[in-house]
Amino acid sequence: MANFRLNEIAGLIGGTIHAATDSINDPLIQSISIDSRTIADVNSCLFFALRGVRHNGHQYLGELYQKGVRCFVVSEPIRLDQFPGAIVIQVDDSQVALQQVAAAVRSQFSYPVLAITGSNGKTILKEWLYDLLHESVKIIRSPKSYNSQVGVPLSVWNMTDKFELAIFEAGISLPGEMEKLAAVIQPTIGILTNLGEAHQENFAGKDQKLAEKLKLFTSCQTIIYCNDQKAVHQKIQAAFGQSGKQLFAWSTADEKADLFLRFSREGASTQLQFNWQGKAQQLQLPFTDAASLENIGHCLAFILAAGYGTDAVFAAFEKLQAVAMRLELKQGINNCVLINDYYNSDINSLTIALQFLRSQSLSGKQSRCLILSDIAQSGFSGKELAEEVKRLLDVYELDHFVAIGPNLCQHRQLFGGQAKFFQSTEAFLTAFDSSEFRNEHILLKGARDFRFERIASVLQKKYHQTQLEINLNALVENLNRYRAHLRPDTKITIMVKAFSYGSGTVEIARALEFQQVDYLAVAVADEGLELRQAGISTPIIVMNPEEHSFEMMLEYRLEPNIYSTQVFEKFDRAARSMAVSDFPIHLKLETGMHRLGFSSSDELEAIAIRVPREGRLRIQSVFSHLAGSDSPEHDDFTARQYKRFMKLSTPVIANQPNKVLRHILNSAGIERFTDYQMEMVRLGIGLYGLAQSDRLQVETVARWTTVISQVKPVAEGETVGYGRKGEVSNPRQVAIIPVGYADGYDRRLSNGVGKVWIAGKQYPIIGNICMDMSMIDVTGSNVQAGDPVELMGENISLNELAAWMGTIPYEVLTGISQRVRRVYVQE
Repeated sequence: MANFRLNEIAGLIGGTIHAATDSINDPLIQSISIDSRTIADVNSCLFFALRGVRHNGHQYLGELYQKGVRCFVVSEPIRLDQFPGAIVIQVDDSQVALQQVAAAVRSQFSYPVLAITGSNGKTILKEWLYDLLHESVKIIRSPKSYNSQVGVPLSVWNMTDKFELAIFEAGISLPGEMEKLAAVIQPTIGILTNLGEAHQENFAGKDQKLAEKLKLFTSCQTIIYCNDQKAVHQKIQAAFGQSGKQLFAWSTADEKADLFLRFSREGASTQLQFNWQGKAQQLQLPFTDAASLENIGHCLAFILAAGYGTDAVFAAFEKLQAVAMRLELKQGINNCVLINDYYNSDINSLTIALQFLRSQSLSGKQSRCLILSDIAQSGFSGKELAEEVKRLLDVYELDHFVAIGPNLCQHRQLFGGQAKFFQSTEAFLTAFDSSEFRNEHILLKGARDFRFERIASVLQKKYHQTQLEINLNALVENLNRYRAHLRPDTKITIMVKAFSYGSGTVEIARALEFQQVDYLAVAVADEGLELRQAGISTPIIVMNPEEHSFEMMLEYRLEPNIYSTQVFEKFDRAARSMAVSDFPIHLKLETGMHRLGFSSSDELEAIAIRVPREGRLRIQSVFSHLAGSDSPEHDDFTARQYKRFMKLSTPVIANQPNKVLRHILNSAGIERFTDYQMEMVRLGIGLYGLAQSDRLQVETVARWTTVISQVKPVAEGETVGYGRKGEVSNPRQVAIIPVGYADGYDRRLSNGVGKVWIAGKQYPIIGNICMDMSMIDVTGSNVQAGDPVELMGENISLNELAAWMGTIPYEVLTGISQRVRRVYVQE
């Protein structure tokens, strides 16, 4: 982690320091950010307000200031009197300033720096080199595909003297960009993966794009490439042949190359043979596709050219695994499977996605469907692009094709009569007919601008006549009532686990994010992933993290509850493999609940000392859970829990360079133990309308309703429902409603225990509740089919329903099935 004084940074970027007061301190800057959603430590962070095509970081200065950020780099004038205590560095271009700071960081270190560029394979190559070498070399690398004008400097900022090798990706989409990245990375070794079609539209031709990419290697001592691409070989020789640099070329065709490779496919694997320094070598590779073998060639060439070739490294090639791609596979409507890939859009990534589609549907039981948007970054003319898409459709044997966008529509004649065309995503959604998608594997491949997540939504959406109505106004009012019990500096975490207590995760999270809550908490990583994919940027804690989800959590900034040394070691291993640094974690302490949590002070102390020393993780908070905060009879026990928490947490906090949040209060605790607030509290069931007393005057948030399906007479002596439990001693009128125990309407409400509200009156349930239906005795009423029915809400409270069921309100809310449609209302 870099450390600069603010004045030093101002000098590096040629900026002018301004503040609202004459007295300006010189804070230590330990982190930089361009995104208000990723700031971890506000006290040592410098925020660069960048201007882009679709965003302007200057719009978020007020929000950041409220969060505690006090140091900013800006390129637009701002009113300093609105930011008392803030220090602003004024520059001409914030992005240039960001790159200058990163370049200064890079200049501090002399260990080898590998820069990878090319049209494809950069991320995979980087990750495979890490997998092959990390046990023998300490490596820092770009996180995921941070290869842009801002991604590169953010990656380079993390360089420290702890490492022995740095690996950074560099990608460009416009002429003139590579010189800027080269100045930041200052590589000593370079790899050109290949030259393809990506971002071709912004260059006069491939020669220009290749010339631009080669500018990355100006400072390199060694340049590695495959000379099987003759244009690449000729250009590199012309540019650097007389420069004194080492040009290391590998080949599968030229035996005179610096490294000649022989690939021989053997079933599901490939045998690689080569000679190095007079010794024949043979490797067994777990891949057979051309792209993977090309990436392996680059890996091997770098390892040999840089002197890392050992028996252990060679053996590691056999254990290489495919790098996870951004393809999501989900269950869809009408027995469909969805493959969502609307993060990038070019011909090469379309080919990869189609390969995945084919691999998922090889059984032949389901047809293959592609929903594709116009591709902006193709390098083809409109007709050429359409012809290439048509070729791919034929190669991968697509059964169903839906094209969205004006360019594809313009060339519809190329595709035949079976394809369907829409000018826009809106046009597709307007004409959407779910019956047209049945028993298919559906690949959604769209550019970001087409917002294909809306198509994914309708292809997954479920409807049900019974619904749960969520009043967002009441939700916000309840939040504010609890906030009124907190000190101004006390942060708040909102529990949105278990489908936000049955209320619906994404919509609730969006409302809470708008209210600027500090944290959201989910039970498992999949719940957090759903929020991230919906665009939620608020920090998220995963209370029950599972090992299989650790990499996904790291990618999506989902912060784990670490409750044991074993979980810590496994998450730390995942963090190391993904080259993250300063990633927030939350330590759970056992104080008397006897669920998850550390009990040993020795284990806690070991982790507390290790985390800041290694730098991959950061202890963001320590917390525990009160077992009886809602019951006065347990107040002494609650006090003992708090005392034990303070004893366990104090040594942890003392060993951290950052401010650590402490939290132990739940909803009831916020009401009853204001002295235990510390730095943060957790609000759960109280937000949804259940408080310990009437003092807070919280409002009911959820209203569960359905409609009458049918009303029929039942004669004397007949019975109603399964088991003939609903005995009729006198003629009755029975209404059937479409809700049952599969919806969460519990069977314990059967036979008169539970009641519903219809037209201003309660009516009892008759007979046993069925899976999908219940019967109501409406004798003496004038109710009819289609009339609304309240199961829970203003007239039948959540507490009352829970009492009838003999359970607690939590079980009622979380037991409402997700097939019950959620409807959100806001005035």
